Amino acid sequence: MTVFSRTDTSLLSNWWWTVDRLLLGALALLIGLGIVMTFGASPAIAEKLGLSSFHFVKRQIVFLIFSMIAMFGVSLLPVIWVRRVGVMLFLGCLVLLALTIVFGLEAKGAKRWLRMGSFTLQASEFLKPAFIIFSAWMFAESHKSPKFKGWTFSIISYLIVVAFLINQPDFGQTILISMVWAAQFFMAGLPMIWVLGLAGFGMAGIFMGYMFLPHVTSRIDRFLFPETGDTYQVDTALNAFRSGGLFGRGPGEGAVKKILPDAHTDFIFAVTGEEFGIILCLLLIVLFAVIVVRSLVNLLKETDMFVLLAVSGLIMQFGLQAFINLGVNLSLLPSKGMTLPFISYGGSSMLSVAITMGMVLALTRKGSRDNLENLNSAWRRL
Repeated sequence: MTVFSRTDTSLLSNWWWTVDRLLLGALALLIGLGIVMTFGASPAIAEKLGLSSFHFVKRQIVFLIFSMIAMFGVSLLPVIWVRRVGVMLFLGCLVLLALTIVFGLEAKGAKRWLRMGSFTLQASEFLKPAFIIFSAWMFAESHKSPKFKGWTFSIISYLIVVAFLINQPDFGQTILISMVWAAQFFMAGLPMIWVLGLAGFGMAGIFMGYMFLPHVTSRIDRFLFPETGDTYQVDTALNAFRSGGLFGRGPGEGAVKKILPDAHTDFIFAVTGEEFGIILCLLLIVLFAVIVVRSLVNLLKETDMFVLLAVSGLIMQFGLQAFINLGVNLSLLPSKGMTLPFISYGGSSMLSVAITMGMVLALTRKGSRDNLENLNSAWRRL
């Protein structure tokens, strides 16, 4: 029994028959597991802070509701409106980043958040998908018309973005955005001399960060030479995986969440390993892999340069963010405060990832370039 008839031309029916349902199902399963992980990891943190046990759980569910509405709404859009929303969001994020410099909240030596009532907004989270869409548009227009200086606009915009992020400072997000942007640049037909130039620029940036940003120096030194500094959080995370074994100690039975300060955010994967075991951790990794691979498979026959660059960039950002978080938890990468998509607690992160995947769903829909007419006609019938 199907939800919608193929002859039904309503907005929801058109969406259902054109969206990638395998990708949608993988996302739904990942989101569901994320709520379970939040129930397991956050009560201990809330009690430590003198809050009600399910304080973070309740907030995460509220974040999730708004995020799912955003993801569904964005996934309804045709290609041209995904581009417009991305560009408008990019311009808005630049304004918010400028405001963060003046009015931002400082925590752990960084100024990355704006206070909005009981909610703190991290503009850099929303900047990631927005900048990817903007860059894809610039590169695609350059490809269509060589006289259009899209590459120049993209380079200037990239330098502005990097300047804002380094000012906070947020070296990890800078590296993530730089890697995705460089990949888009390469796919857009970048000459080999530019490839070498970007590689050199990236290496120089990492070296400068190591030399002049103390927290970057400390994290890299502790990763390369553990005996030179405090590796308590990473060591504790690794012990959690050892303690959990294959099947875990059971929901709510973990000890690591009581002693790790970021157990519900950066180290929620370690809590998962201790309470649910390596098997569930492997399932999470497989789900991330399915989402990334399925999204890329949808591009195999894609001929629209904008769609190709946008989806590749968005899914690369999603996959790299997950890889960095998992790598830190497993002591494969230097420590970096980066959330695990749809799993870690956090409103800005959850909403940003939802918008990202909503864009991916919209851009990979069958006949997505024809959806504007269908969307307009469907809205007229409502």
